[in-house]
Amino acid sequence: MSSLTEQHYPSVPELAAAVRVFASRHPGLGSLRQVGRSRAGRPMLLFSVGDAPHAVLVVAGAHANEPTGAATLLHLAERTLREPELRTGTAWHFLLCADPDGAYLHHTPAPRTLFDYHRGFYRPAGPEQPEWSPSVLPPDRLPPETHTLTRVIDELRPYLQVSLHSTDLGGSWVQLTRDIPGLAERFAKSAAQLHIPVETGAVDAAGWTVSGPGVQVMPEPGADAAFPSLPDDARRSTWYRAHRHGGLTAIIEVPMWASDLVDDPAPHPAPAEALRRIAARLLRDTGRVRQVLTEAEPRLPSVEGPLVRAARWLLDLVPGLADDWRRPPPPDATTAYISSVDAFGRRIPLRAASMLLRALERAGDPAAPHLERLVASWCDSFATHFRARRVPLAHQVEHQARTVLAAARHAAPPPR
Repeated sequence: MSSLTEQHYPSVPELAAAVRVFASRHPGLGSLRQVGRSRAGRPMLLFSVGDAPHAVLVVAGAHANEPTGAATLLHLAERTLREPELRTGTAWHFLLCADPDGAYLHHTPAPRTLFDYHRGFYRPAGPEQPEWSPSVLPPDRLPPETHTLTRVIDELRPYLQVSLHSTDLGGSWVQLTRDIPGLAERFAKSAAQLHIPVETGAVDAAGWTVSGPGVQVMPEPGADAAFPSLPDDARRSTWYRAHRHGGLTAIIEVPMWASDLVDDPAPHPAPAEALRRIAARLLRDTGRVRQVLTEAEPRLPSVEGPLVRAARWLLDLVPGLADDWRRPPPPDATTAYISSVDAFGRRIPLRAASMLLRALERAGDPAAPHLERLVASWCDSFATHFRARRVPLAHQVEHQARTVLAAARHAAPPPR
């Protein structure tokens, strides 16, 4: 972390330059190679440390808007080179960025506020996300980034794959494709030491088996989804590829801004009423964004660019999701769960509006100032309602790295 400025998330070129220096300083121990190319031809790079019989694969940059993983990957790569005990029986492999094209379009290296973060926001539509695309696309339509990732998994046969993710506002949580006994305790201890809330009711893991607070295990194939309208299914993602080789995957989320509301285990006093309000607000706010898009489309030079395409994909999710949230809530719905749904419901229109705003500004469209005011207002409301507090980048990285190392230790296979 000493090489990073506080709250400066490294770009993919910065990350590649740093690991090239690592490789040059540790010949024979650290090596960097190209393992594929993105749709736009950008290189996909893998940095490897050691040649032990068992492998851990760490993946950063699967979602363009989640920058913490790049900083954590750099921290872990440096540690595995510096600390021989981490290499005892284990080789470490770091995929620098699973979506270089997405990273190129997301521009928020040092956000001071949620508004700063969203002014450069980009997250591709679901079918274009490397880890998720197998859950929504047939095999013959998968993007090259997905093929690269699965090819690396098949080559390395890792006993543990770790995907580094982050959230804009909320808490930290872990998703596992198979349980890792002992991990939940280490995860909780780290979060408490660094004053990071544990998101105990994360929407991403609604209805999953709980291994410990904030640590959830994905259900078996065939289990009912908590939100049937969402098109993707984690059980068909690249996260399960490691199972072909006897391994498993851990997805580790950390917040850029924290909210203690997502760590509140108290039963919510009126969950059904709260969910109806959230669904109504979601429909109202996305309706405002869709109206701007509909009116501006005839004026835009391209309505199929990545920003507009991603915004439209988000908007199209909303009717079904609102219906999901109008169903009876879980009988044990907590304040943490309702808060997580609330945050998710605020993100969708905010993200769609942010990406549409960037497209309108590029076109010099007269609707841009109005949309900018809307984005600013929603960012302020989001931060105020959740009493957002900034998590130092050093704490984000330390917590994520500790959780990676704990997962690697507790999931480690017996020596050969």
